[in-house]
Amino acid sequence: MDTVLLVLEIIGTLAFAASGAFTAVRRDMDVFGVIILGLTTAVGGGVIRDIVLGLTPPRTFQLPVDAIVARAASALVFVIARGGWTEKNSGPYAVAMLVMDSLGLGAFTVSGIGTAMETGENYGAFLLVFVGVVTGVGGGVLRDVMAGETPYIFRKHIYASASILGAVLCVLLRPAGDALAIALGMAAVVVTRLLAAAFKWNLPHAGRGAGTGDKEGL
Repeated sequence: MDTVLLVLEIIGTLAFAASGAFTAVRRDMDVFGVIILGLTTAVGGGVIRDIVLGLTPPRTFQLPVDAIVARAASALVFVIARGGWTEKNSGPYAVAMLVMDSLGLGAFTVSGIGTAMETGENYGAFLLVFVGVVTGVGGGVLRDVMAGETPYIFRKHIYASASILGAVLCVLLRPAGDALAIALGMAAVVVTRLLAAAFKWNLPHAGRGAGTGDKEGL
């Protein structure tokens, strides 16, 4: 289980660090801002999870592997962005970011639940689902707040809902084996997220902004 969780953490870290770094590039931040926003996006959800579970100091500060990976990925994004890749290849860029963001959301959602289960405490289903979703979406919320934007989870496609679905499925399938529960839970998040983007699924919007969310792309 330790190896599985480590792999999931690395996948999520790489994906979300890139997401945060590209957001910083679009906001015209300098290299320091790009790295910090990428780092915050990658580890923010895990830090919140650990605080909720009483794991202090958070694992990011005890074993800073995720932080190192996130900083390296963010620096690489900065170099790529300076080469104009995001402008010259907007279509492939958008698709790549959608896939990476979906993988990160799925990986962090189930790794959050796995971390909670590994503590040895007999946590209830509600707390497991909660920490899974917080781990999945927490970093993205911090990213958007720091970038001065409305958090993505409140306005775009089926995002937090996909995390909730995967977390619930992961918890319900625990009796069948942790590995199977984690695999199917992550798959549910990723597939739901990709289908929502492909078919423009959205939760109802209120007021004049209703139905306008899809104009921002994938």
